[in-house]
Amino acid sequence: MNKNNEKLAITLGDPSGIGPEVIIKAIKSLYKVGKNYPIIIGDTETLQKTAKKLQIDLRFKKIKSIDDSDIDCSDIQVLDNNSYENSNFPIGENSIESGNASHEWVEIATELAINKKVGAICTAPINKESWQMSGISDIGHQEIFKRKSKSNYVATMLVSGNLRCMHLSTHLSLADACNYVTTENVTRAIKLTYDHFSMWGFEKPRIGVAALNPHASDGGLIGKTEQQEILPAVEKCKDDGINVTGPHPADSIFYDAINNKYDVVVVMYHDQGHIPIKVYGFEESISVNLGVPFIRTSVDHGTAFDIAGKNIADATSMIEAIKLAKNLSKNSKLWILLIVQYLLDMEIWDLP
Repeated sequence: MNKNNEKLAITLGDPSGIGPEVIIKAIKSLYKVGKNYPIIIGDTETLQKTAKKLQIDLRFKKIKSIDDSDIDCSDIQVLDNNSYENSNFPIGENSIESGNASHEWVEIATELAINKKVGAICTAPINKESWQMSGISDIGHQEIFKRKSKSNYVATMLVSGNLRCMHLSTHLSLADACNYVTTENVTRAIKLTYDHFSMWGFEKPRIGVAALNPHASDGGLIGKTEQQEILPAVEKCKDDGINVTGPHPADSIFYDAINNKYDVVVVMYHDQGHIPIKVYGFEESISVNLGVPFIRTSVDHGTAFDIAGKNIADATSMIEAIKLAKNLSKNSKLWILLIVQYLLDMEIWDLP
């Protein structure tokens, strides 16, 4: 087995937020001393200061290249190019320097994952406002993944326990998100969901599709999107052998999913999926990207500037994100299928 597949890279996130704290707490919780630590991409000094403040005894070793990393190293290796050495990142507030640093670390992690130098990446939270202050055009992680991998379609799925929400769109205004609900886009989202869940071992995954309008439009009385756009996509996917139903009213489909009627719900816009996930299990919720040729998981919370540096951040989401990334990266069959699906999606080659 390629030893790179065993390497998990964690980005530090915005150093002004709770990212460093939840990473250190998660590592302390999950790993035995000196055993198969993940590699952190970020600033060594920030990690050392945070560990000291938390009174958690961990040793960090700075490395300049991923090729210098050793899976058997007894210290936590930090891929640190010294770009931010002696930086005094402010705690609990937006910062141009923190924005630049967190963006650079995500780009490094993405390149490592694309080049198969690591088996998976797990990301701590970034702050979109700090990125904007720094003049960065990327809205968030997803835009970097799509640009770097040249993927045609990158989607976000949130997971909390047995509730899974695959988002048709995320970083769009509500008006633009409604216009994005087309037969073509919904069909693509359903098929991407089916492909990934099949890779993950779900036999005939049960996919429920949420409606856009109240009461699934009540037969066209409250909007036409369901009949004109969503239903044709569902029927087309059914004809292709996919176990999918909908559109279902959004006020009941999540209850049904929690009660094991569906393996995953395809939702039409950001808040339609984020709200039920966070109400159902905020601390345990994590994010997974679909449509990229690598494994990426993430916490499902922000930088929490209001509690940064107070040592009260809950690390549950980071713990769950690390566990899922490790489990997926151990599945060599899944790794191969991800690459094959990516090549097909990019139309680099076709199956005979």
